[in-house]
Amino acid sequence: MKQWIAGLMLLALVTSCDTNAVYKEYTDIDEGKWFIKNAPSFTFQIDDATVPYNIYYNLRNSLSYGYYNLYLTRYLRDESGKEMESRLDELILMDPKTGKPNGDGLGDLFDHKFLMKRNYRFPKPGKYTMQIRQYMRQDPLLNILSVGITVEKAAPTR
Repeated sequence: MKQWIAGLMLLALVTSCDTNAVYKEYTDIDEGKWFIKNAPSFTFQIDDATVPYNIYYNLRNSLSYGYYNLYLTRYLRDESGKEMESRLDELILMDPKTGKPNGDGLGDLFDHKFLMKRNYRFPKPGKYTMQIRQYMRQDPLLNILSVGITVEKAAPTR
């Protein structure tokens, strides 16, 4: 119960800081067991395709997570379902030498926000879907509690 309350407090803190966010969503991973077949999808609306966007992975893991990194495959599709991009990314959750966790922690829960795409310009306004699949050798992957994305308007460059 303490972990759950701590997680809610941390989520409230993290979500309050995203003033440029046009979309932010998490999917909880049942019992912290992320099966390869479980590939959460996030559908969002882009109204203005003339401005660049930053897209982030959002991830929550427990300190019991057994690796320092996490491989994810992402798939970006347009509203017709056409795949615009697929890519394998490595997220570093802990320092590989010291084991010190990265991210914002409260108790044994850690939240991470990793840049996925910087200054990305969507080809046109409309709905887009980002699907994320874990790409580790363990199935299920243990102690990943939630995964999500944030889409933000990029800050103007000077």
